[in-house]
Amino acid sequence: MREPLLKLTDLKVSYGGIAAVKGINLHVQTGELVTLIGANGAGKTTTLKAIAGLLPWAGGIVEYQGKSLRQQQPAALPGQGLVMVPEGRGVFARMSILENLHMGAYIRNDTAGIATDIEKMFTLFSRLKERAAQLAGTLSGGEQQMLAMARALMAQPRLLLLDEPSMGLSPIMVEKIFDVVRDIAAQGVTILLVEQNANLALQAADRAYVMESGAITLAGTAQELLADPKVRAAYLGE
Repeated sequence: MREPLLKLTDLKVSYGGIAAVKGINLHVQTGELVTLIGANGAGKTTTLKAIAGLLPWAGGIVEYQGKSLRQQQPAALPGQGLVMVPEGRGVFARMSILENLHMGAYIRNDTAGIATDIEKMFTLFSRLKERAAQLAGTLSGGEQQMLAMARALMAQPRLLLLDEPSMGLSPIMVEKIFDVVRDIAAQGVTILLVEQNANLALQAADRAYVMESGAITLAGTAQELLADPKVRAAYLGE
């Protein structure tokens, strides 16, 4: 098997002496859409933050493109193609949609390429195009989620970390967001998706991990987990 794009080995993360992530192993191959599902407080967001360098590791190894991220500064990771869309979206509220997109491309200096990619974002997220001059803080939750994803894509990521993209959105908007997630994956962007909506996440993903109380308790193809009675009972409401 070829070297994974992302590999976690015995990753541990603690908050004030309390173990939030308890030695997990996880990998993502180039071109995959992998989802990490589990209940609130399972350690999913903590795992993503540790990968992105936003939380220190208590132990273990995080490797990206075959190299340890231990000595890397979080601000350097987008330049290496590792980009995170945080839970809660985090758009620049007092900037316009267009300005937010330019902020996503801050590591780039290819002016023509940036302009081309902005047009691509407006094609992928058509709701944003008609509001390009609107302040991001005045958008609906779903529109802000679209903008956060579009801004991340402006950095031309190899690996996109998506944290709870459906959080707090209407069912119709959740479906639209997941359509876009599938489109992004189809364009060749590798995705690690943390998501509470296990049903939609498993339908979109290639492979999946189930996380409970800081540990990985199940792993397999998304179809295997969709068919697993324990997963169906615990996460799919059956």
